[in-house]
Amino acid sequence: MRKLGTLAFIVGLAVWVNVDLANDAMATMHGQAGPVAEDNSGPMLMMPVMNPARGRKLFAGKGCVVCHSINGVGGEDAPQLDIDASQPMMNPFDFAARMWRGAEAMISLQRDELGEQIEFSGRELGDIIAFVHDPVEQKKFSTADIPPRIKELMRHMGGETEEHEKQEHDSEGTND
Repeated sequence: MRKLGTLAFIVGLAVWVNVDLANDAMATMHGQAGPVAEDNSGPMLMMPVMNPARGRKLFAGKGCVVCHSINGVGGEDAPQLDIDASQPMMNPFDFAARMWRGAEAMISLQRDELGEQIEFSGRELGDIIAFVHDPVEQKKFSTADIPPRIKELMRHMGGETEEHEKQEHDSEGTND
């Protein structure tokens, strides 16, 4: 009888764990990590799955690169965002809080440089934060990632000629 009770407990535990893992897997498949709240006292928080490759494209395509640089590619009006290898862990909420503290100045610069404020969804911001903290994706970043419309804005702002940009692009290809 004791063996049957132990077996029932183990089966029950396995079912409970599998249900919880299945919920986490479903949340992950839908771009979110599992629930944070343990009880049903209120809304459950979900952490999005952040994609640094998508973030690399968004960093350039949304126009962040106009003011910020990575790998020496980008503007000089705002801090460089090259990864700091001395900090192996980062908190995405701390990064968002730093952005929030600089929001007034950033929005003003965005309007001056881009003509409008940059808009992000939560997922897009998460992807950009992942890119800014991913050394592999940062190494891939080059002027080739910058869409023509953004390159044109940067060229006009920096007074660069197409010839200068072509030389810069050609020299990047030799470093690979």
